[in-house]
Amino acid sequence: MTKLKRIGVLTSGGDCGGLNAVIRAIFLRAKKKYNIEVYGIRNGTLGLINRPLDYEVLTYKSFQGFLIKQGGTFLGTNNKGNPFKFFKDGKYIDATKKIAAAYKSLKLDGLIIIGGDGSMKILKKISDLTDINIVAIPKTIDNDVGVTEYSVGFNTAVDAATKALDSLQSTAASHGRAMILEVMGRDAGHIALNAGIAGGADIILIPEIKYTIAGIINKLNEIKKNKIGHSLIIIAESVKKENGENVTNNYSNQMRFGGIGYYIAQEIMKNSDMECRVTSLGHIQRGATPVAIDRILASAFGVSAVDLIAKKKFNRLVIWKNRKVVDISINEGIKHYRQVTDEDVLLKTAISLGTYIGSINN
Repeated sequence: MTKLKRIGVLTSGGDCGGLNAVIRAIFLRAKKKYNIEVYGIRNGTLGLINRPLDYEVLTYKSFQGFLIKQGGTFLGTNNKGNPFKFFKDGKYIDATKKIAAAYKSLKLDGLIIIGGDGSMKILKKISDLTDINIVAIPKTIDNDVGVTEYSVGFNTAVDAATKALDSLQSTAASHGRAMILEVMGRDAGHIALNAGIAGGADIILIPEIKYTIAGIINKLNEIKKNKIGHSLIIIAESVKKENGENVTNNYSNQMRFGGIGYYIAQEIMKNSDMECRVTSLGHIQRGATPVAIDRILASAFGVSAVDLIAKKKFNRLVIWKNRKVVDISINEGIKHYRQVTDEDVLLKTAISLGTYIGSINN
């Protein structure tokens, strides 16, 4: 078997807690076990598209003690642009040949990609069309990659949202208000559901389950009857208005979720005597210091990804299942988008606690 000499690693898509821990684990495993050199590709696929190439040869000095606890990714990442339709010099070009040429120029034997389902789909397609050998590691605060129980970054996002609820509870009690926290999650309600349970939210709204303003008001009145003068509400960013419309904002000609918390607040105050305040947590969920479980998961994924490359098992995705790391094909890994289902044990837990979730409570 030909000895592998050099591999690359890049982070793609949105950042999250635990990415630096993944890169650290990849380097340490590759260097200590296999004496393989690791190239860190900067800013996702842009590091392979740009000329000159944008990368760094990783060394032990790259991973001084502070890095494992640092949020984000020191290599940088990119969630704009598709290499198959890359905008440059006023026109769209197919940049995949540039990526393949860069891979060959760096004499890489494999490339580890740390990304969500969108990044994996793109890089798997590039791999199918070229000689690039890839292994993937799932990372997303949304936890919506269907086959893994956890993705890197999710637990840090939940922890950030839980801490926000803890802080909001104090001010809600002080003023007798309903405090609304809007959190990320794209089309899945995992962050809102998990943080809502952990933070003791009275109302949890997620995109998978319909709600009514009347149902929310009934819950707030129930709380008041129990002589509690304040409440906590957590809402996933992609929850729709009661009439089914999305609440979005236009940023740089891109429509993004945001603002559902203010809609719910206005409806509550219009239909009750409860005063509301809204906090949109935003990118604090991405940039927060990674919690222990994300650092541990990241380390286990990084080691396993290097072992797969060493065995020349390419086009594989490492996942967490039944308390261990296993690998499956990338195609199988990105086939299913995981949302909250009616059978989700945490959904049932929230309902059993008396939390208003929506129509499923009825």
